[in-house]
Amino acid sequence: MLRVLAVDDEKPLLEELLYLLRSDPRVLSAEGASDATEALRRVTRALESGPDGADAIDVVFLDIHMAGLTGLDIARLLAGFAQPPLIVFVTAHEGFAVQAFDLKAVDYVLKPVRPQRLAEAVRRACAQLGRAEEAPPAAAEPAAGPSAPVPPHRPAPEVTPADRAPEQIAVELGGVTRFVAIADIAYVEAQGDYARLHTDEGSHLVRIPVSTLEERWAARGFVRIHRRHLVALSRIDEIRLDAGTTSVRVGSAELQVSRRHARELRDLLMRHATG
Repeated sequence: MLRVLAVDDEKPLLEELLYLLRSDPRVLSAEGASDATEALRRVTRALESGPDGADAIDVVFLDIHMAGLTGLDIARLLAGFAQPPLIVFVTAHEGFAVQAFDLKAVDYVLKPVRPQRLAEAVRRACAQLGRAEEAPPAAAEPAAGPSAPVPPHRPAPEVTPADRAPEQIAVELGGVTRFVAIADIAYVEAQGDYARLHTDEGSHLVRIPVSTLEERWAARGFVRIHRRHLVALSRIDEIRLDAGTTSVRVGSAELQVSRRHARELRDLLMRHATG
């Protein structure tokens, strides 16, 4: 059972988050803080009381954009403690995911918060703390798209971001699910536990490791050129060799090729050009 602190400077959003957390049988208690000062005071008191104390906190559900200190600032301060609580970021902005996971966040939940998605964050916190799980709430939201409903503790777009159809991948932004054609993706960039999909129109963040996409999309002509990049072979416009280093141009982006992938990439490009 988790003891939780939720932090958000927008009162209606904080109340909604607390309501959802308190509805989860795996949450023993959920208290709220409306600013960074109050949050730090409560966490300090919790740490002073010890892990078995009356004021103990296991997980902090933390907004990022707040007046004064941001959620990222609070997380950095908490990281300085010997046994800080776990952090789950809850935000309307997808652009801070890399920083969040650099700070060892357990999860990164986008607003508006869906009960299914929050239940998954609670599950991950339980797993990291080694707590036994009870069944999550029975109520489930309908899954996006034509597929069958997803069990309530597993959100369809992020935990199972499978293709809606063989040629598409689901991406989510601010509670809206879109379907991006894989053929439109030029390259993929690793960002912690996430991957950023780059197309001609922009980019999309999905919670799938690049290694997983490398496996899934090998037959579609995607090749790994670096630990950070997966590239569609057909979208490579140019390969450059300069002073022993290799890079490729994909549209306006220039991407480095690691030494261990350079020879294989050149061979693949030659076969692709002559095939």
